[in-house]
Amino acid sequence: MKNTRASFEVIEPSFGSSFTYTNFEQNSNIRSHVWHYHPEVELVYVNGGSGKRQIGSHISYYAEGDLILIGSNLPHCGFTDDTTGNKRETVIQMKPDFLGETFMALPETKSISALFEKARGGIAFGPDVRYLVGERMEEMATMHPFDRLLTLISVLHDLEQTEDYKTLNAETFALETHVQDNDRINMVFNFVKDNFRETIALDEVADMASMTVPSFCRYFKKMTRKTFVQFVNEYRVVHACKLLAEKPIPISEVCYESGFNNFSHFNKSFKEVTGKSASQYRMELKAHLV
Repeated sequence: MKNTRASFEVIEPSFGSSFTYTNFEQNSNIRSHVWHYHPEVELVYVNGGSGKRQIGSHISYYAEGDLILIGSNLPHCGFTDDTTGNKRETVIQMKPDFLGETFMALPETKSISALFEKARGGIAFGPDVRYLVGERMEEMATMHPFDRLLTLISVLHDLEQTEDYKTLNAETFALETHVQDNDRINMVFNFVKDNFRETIALDEVADMASMTVPSFCRYFKKMTRKTFVQFVNEYRVVHACKLLAEKPIPISEVCYESGFNNFSHFNKSFKEVTGKSASQYRMELKAHLV
C-alpha cells in the first residue's frame, strides 16, 4: 500500500518578499501530487492543458487551463502531472494577513479580506479573467519585489471584483474549521486517489481511520457533506471525463479504466455527477473542439 499520510506543507516566503512566488515549466511542480494543506492562501494559474481539480471534497475536470484560489488550510492536490499538457504553472502563496491587519482593513484593500473569506471553499475563475490575470501572474517572474507586490495586490483586487467565478465547495469545506482532522481525512483522500481503480472496501478504509464503519460513515459525511461511496464515485467519474476528453478509447474501456466494474453502474453514476451520458459528454466535447 502506498503512503497515504497527509502532508502539512511548510512554506517560506520568497527571498526579499512577503509571499511565495514560484513559476514551473510544464509539469515540474511534482511536490504537490499528494493531498496537502497549509495556512497560506494559494493562487494557482495553469497555462493551458487539462486535468483534475481536487480541492476539499470537490473533484472536477478542467480544460484549456485553470485559475484557482484556495483558502487557508483547505486540503487540495496538485493540478498538473505528466499528462496535463500545460505550458507553465504559476503558484503564489501568502498568509491571510501578509499585508498586515491595518493595511487589510483600509477601504481600498478590505476587498482582499473578503476575497480570502470566499476562498474558504475554493474558487475557480472563468476563461476571460483567467487569461487576463494569468498573463500578469506570469509577468511577475521578472519583476522586482516591490513591483511584484503591487501587481499581486492589483490581481487580488480584480479577482474580488469579477463575477466570472464559481465556488467549488458551496457550503465551505468543514475541515477548514477543524484543522486537527486534516491528517485523518487527507489519509483517506490519498488512499482513494491512489486506489480508485481497484475495489475499495469500506471496512478497510474505516479501519485505516481507526473507526468503526458506522462511525466512519457519520464522520466522513459530517466533514465532506458527502457519503464515502458518493465521494469515490465522483472521483471515478471525473477520471472518466478526463479519459473521454483525452483518449479515443471505447466508453466500455473508460468505464473499467475508471474503477467501475459494472457498465450500468458507470452510466448511472456518470449521469448523476455530470447530468449527461458519457457518449453525450464526448460528443459535446468534440463539437466544442471543432
